[in-house]
Amino acid sequence: MTSCVVRDWQGREAGEVTLDLKIAKEATARDLMHRAVLRQQAHVRQGNASTLTRSEVRGGGRKPYKQKGTGRARQGSVRTPLRPGGGIIFGPKPRSYNLVMNRKERRLALRTALMARVDDITVVKDFGSALKTPKTREITDALGRLGINKDAKVLVILTNPSEVVHRSVRNLQRVKLIQANHLNVFDLLHANTLLLGEEALATIQEVYGDD
Repeated sequence: MTSCVVRDWQGREAGEVTLDLKIAKEATARDLMHRAVLRQQAHVRQGNASTLTRSEVRGGGRKPYKQKGTGRARQGSVRTPLRPGGGIIFGPKPRSYNLVMNRKERRLALRTALMARVDDITVVKDFGSALKTPKTREITDALGRLGINKDAKVLVILTNPSEVVHRSVRNLQRVKLIQANHLNVFDLLHANTLLLGEEALATIQEVYGDD
C-alpha cells in the first residue's frame, strides 16, 4: 500500500489517498514489463509489406531470347529473380507481428509498472474542472504550480476528461492525456511524470485492483 499526497489546482496540499495494487515479484518484474512493452509495440506494426514472387510477376510467357548463339546465359522467362523486374526470393509477405501474453500477465505488468512509478505520481483534485474554455496556457501554468519541469514528458490520467481539457492539452507536445481505464505499460514507463486526477486513482483501484 502506498500513500499519495493530493494537491489542488493551485498546487497546495489538499489531503492524502492510498493506492494498493498487487505487483509482480522483484525477480520477475523487469522481464514481465519488458514483454508487455514488446507486445504493445509489436501490435502497432501493420505487417503489410509485400513483394511479388516469380509466379506473381506479370509477363514471362515468351522466352526472352533464343537458347544458343547469343553468348549470354540462357533464360527461360523475364520473371526470373536473376533479372531486373523479376520476382523476389523469400521477400516479405503480409503477416501479423502480434505477440501472445495472457490477460493475467498483462494486468500484472500494468500494475507493476504503475507502482514502479509511484514516486513520480502527482495526484490533483478536480483537474481542469475550473476551465470553462480551452486554454493551453492554463494547463502549462498548472504544471508549473505543481512543480513539474516544462521539459518533462507528462502523462495525464483522468477518468472522464472533458472536451475542454482535451482541447487544452492537445497542443502540448510533451503532454499526453489518456483515460484511467485505458492504461498501458509503455506510456506509464515512458513519461517522466504521471499526473493523476483524484477520481482516476479511484478508477484505477477499482478496475485493476482485483485479479
